[in-house]
Amino acid sequence: MPVPIAIEIPTSQTPGREGMAFSRARALPGVLRGLAPGVLAAAAIAAAATALGGLAPTVGAPVIAIVSGIAVSLVRRPSARLVPGIAFTSKKVLQGSIVVLGSGLSLAQVLSTGARSLPVLVGTLVVALVVAWAAGRALHLRSDLKTLIGVGTAICGASAIAATDAVIDAEEADVSYAIATIFTFNVVAVLVYPSLGHLFGFSQRTFGLWSGTAINDLSSVVAASTIYGHAAASYGVIVKLTRTLAIIPICLGLAAVRGSRRHQAAGCTAARRLELRRILPLFIVVFVAAVVANTVGLVPSAWHHGLSEMSTWMITAALAAIGLSTDVGHIRRAGLAPIALGAILWVTVGLTSLGLQALTGTL
Repeated sequence: MPVPIAIEIPTSQTPGREGMAFSRARALPGVLRGLAPGVLAAAAIAAAATALGGLAPTVGAPVIAIVSGIAVSLVRRPSARLVPGIAFTSKKVLQGSIVVLGSGLSLAQVLSTGARSLPVLVGTLVVALVVAWAAGRALHLRSDLKTLIGVGTAICGASAIAATDAVIDAEEADVSYAIATIFTFNVVAVLVYPSLGHLFGFSQRTFGLWSGTAINDLSSVVAASTIYGHAAASYGVIVKLTRTLAIIPICLGLAAVRGSRRHQAAGCTAARRLELRRILPLFIVVFVAAVVANTVGLVPSAWHHGLSEMSTWMITAALAAIGLSTDVGHIRRAGLAPIALGAILWVTVGLTSLGLQALTGTL
């Protein structure tokens, strides 16, 4: 009697590169469908804000967009269906707007702006960190919380807070309160800075340097300086991106101060990883590539006006999304002490920036 032979038929197979690429391509429509509701909600607010901004140019579409987004969020928090698209718009569309802005800049302009702003950048950074330590201690805030608020104010808002948290491993509540504090003064800056700039008659370059050194987060720098003028936006973005680099030595310093050599080594490893993923993300590399492309003439000058308009529209949509994602209750739960420290730092850094500009002859 013949012996039956069992033959195994594989039911699954490890996909090769082509199979993985095909799978990703098939998944793409589903991802887009998931993003579409939130993106469209932000775009609708941006469209209304743009129309109203034309009627009130001194206020500007970006300010109207973020205020409208916050107002909608207060009435009704976005549903789970809208959240992915809102998050995408608030981050990726904003980053894209900065890349588009870079397509109208030259490499010489970027390098000269970074060099001229260096004294004000370094001065405001040092003052912010020192005052954060002293005022946080006077307010009896926990060490990690005052560190997070200080770094967030001094360097680049929520990005700096996330990078620092990876090194010091702060409690989740401290991270949340720090981000809520920083966001509060980001919104205030977008609403107040352009009006103050016009009141004091600041030039485009003065306002760009002021916003780039004194406003906490990149998104708010872009918003406030765009309202003030295209030249101010270009200057402010370059200054803020230059300032972002300071998080690298700050993270390394914090890692060295904390704990054992093993802890220090882990902190340094995290800092290097953050340097690539969070401190110098892909959009900054693409921004530099766009600047180089424009410098060598690959971007026709006839495109510059249209690209500038596109950048402003993208910024407006991103700020609408940021407004929609605002949790006012979270800010209220942070309490008075973190908000007080944020207010002290916000005023101190703003005045220090103007003072240093006066001393260095850039005001």
